[in-house]
Amino acid sequence: MARLPQPPAPAVLQAMLRRTEDVIAVPCGTRLARVFTSGGNHPQDWNTFRYAGPLPHARFDPHLPDSQGGPTVTREHGVLYFSLSVRTCVAEVFQATSTVDRRTRSPQLVVFRPRRTLRLLDLSGLWPTRVGASQAISNGAKERTRAWSRAIRAAYPELDGLWYRSSMDAGKPSLCLWDPPAATALPDSPDVLLPLSHPGLDVPLGRVCTDLSYTLLD
Repeated sequence: MARLPQPPAPAVLQAMLRRTEDVIAVPCGTRLARVFTSGGNHPQDWNTFRYAGPLPHARFDPHLPDSQGGPTVTREHGVLYFSLSVRTCVAEVFQATSTVDRRTRSPQLVVFRPRRTLRLLDLSGLWPTRVGASQAISNGAKERTRAWSRAIRAAYPELDGLWYRSSMDAGKPSLCLWDPPAATALPDSPDVLLPLSHPGLDVPLGRVCTDLSYTLLD
């Protein structure tokens, strides 16, 4: 089994960082995609960071849980998850049921370009191995990966977040952004903002679901 022990102290992680090798710069022209729910009991906006966590499904939430392991709310740790492709977003968001429900809780697709370069710790490279972990940091038990997130956040507060491999889309890149400081990278308006039920998404979502063997609901 790939190794994923508890993380070392933040000071240890600070000393082991090789900035020219371990930090990925994502240019401001890069298109990032996200699928989110705009309805239900907890509606979201495309550009609003979530300050409550950790949530059970969220791999890299850096929030410290309460005494029962539940979520807390703090303005010190905002989090949002993105990918470079719509397929990766769909694979991740609907993985629990492998069914893309285009209407319940009004899911939306957003695509935007950050207004500045994002600086992210590269979890897909050799950094995890050098600090005593492995690529299990991107697909291991979420309780353990969240512990690593807290240590990384404490060690490198200047970074915008993480660059990691999607466990549901053949290791394709995904991003976890943290605020502060990543909120300053979000633009005033996105390139695309559409409900998943939009007719213009019928064909592309159909292709994505065929690739993933997911079921697409009308």
